Amino acid sequence: MKRILGFVLILVASVSFLSCSKTTDETLTPITPSSVKGKNRFTTNIDGDEREYYVHVPLSYTGTSAVPVVFMLHGTSGDGEKFYNISGWKEVGEDEGIITVFPSSWRYCIIDEGVQKNTTKWNTVPAEWVFCAGQTPRNDIKFLNTIITELNAKYKIDNKRIYLAGFSNGGQMAAKCGIEMSDKFAAIVQAEGSFSRDTTYTPLRKLPTTLQYGNEDYGSGNTGDPVPLSKLALILSTPGSNILYRSASTHTKSFGLNPAFIISGDTNSVSVATYKSLTPGSVNDFRIAFVKGLAHQYPNGDNHWMEGARVNWAWFKQYTLP
Repeated sequence: MKRILGFVLILVASVSFLSCSKTTDETLTPITPSSVKGKNRFTTNIDGDEREYYVHVPLSYTGTSAVPVVFMLHGTSGDGEKFYNISGWKEVGEDEGIITVFPSSWRYCIIDEGVQKNTTKWNTVPAEWVFCAGQTPRNDIKFLNTIITELNAKYKIDNKRIYLAGFSNGGQMAAKCGIEMSDKFAAIVQAEGSFSRDTTYTPLRKLPTTLQYGNEDYGSGNTGDPVPLSKLALILSTPGSNILYRSASTHTKSFGLNPAFIISGDTNSVSVATYKSLTPGSVNDFRIAFVKGLAHQYPNGDNHWMEGARVNWAWFKQYTLP
């Protein structure tokens, strides 16, 4: 049994010790000729490219009732299989009876802080990096929409309860999806990555979003002193280049939010800033969860005390598409 300590982001309440049930590939049960319970790898053709994604189907899946779906987008240099293995989402999917999906981005030549690299990247609006000359950015929005279409053909899914979490560059992609695919996702979590520019967008739908960020995340290198959680209000009130201010400003302007945020939570664990919608009755609040002791990583209960997938699911599951 594994002890898990988590916090529901909007309430920042402790979760009692939960047990994670594990599924082994040796006991996979066929569902359709192309799918099994447990781990599945699928490919699809997008504009001439073979793109891959991994799907975990829980043992409880019967195909008789529509089940929720959670997408998890990896960060730079990662891929779908890596986050299938380390994010903790397949375990949450098994325990909660949800289908979890782990797409892989495309590999590019990029220039990052003056250094040329060959690595995986989601096609987001670059800030600190750019594509090398001659590179063709892939249409990842089309890729993710195609996955949803294919999931509907393979499984009985609840299209009003599809959620998206992304880490780092995957968090930036999640932010992009919050604009261009907000009619498909009930809620989104951006973990350690968000909008790279302070600007204004026009989303297809104004949806609830959480930015999950660590007080020890300094980008590449992770050097420096931890930022006290008590400083969150000051950070969000001081115009500048930090990601929390940029993301808050962009969300406020793009999603019709009150710029006067509310601070809640515990400065010894998670401090939360909430921006409420200006539209009466709307649930498209934006929350920044500032997590103590978290560097640039997706917390999975082993690399950090928080088990991000369980925390994110506890927040996700209260929302459905209208």
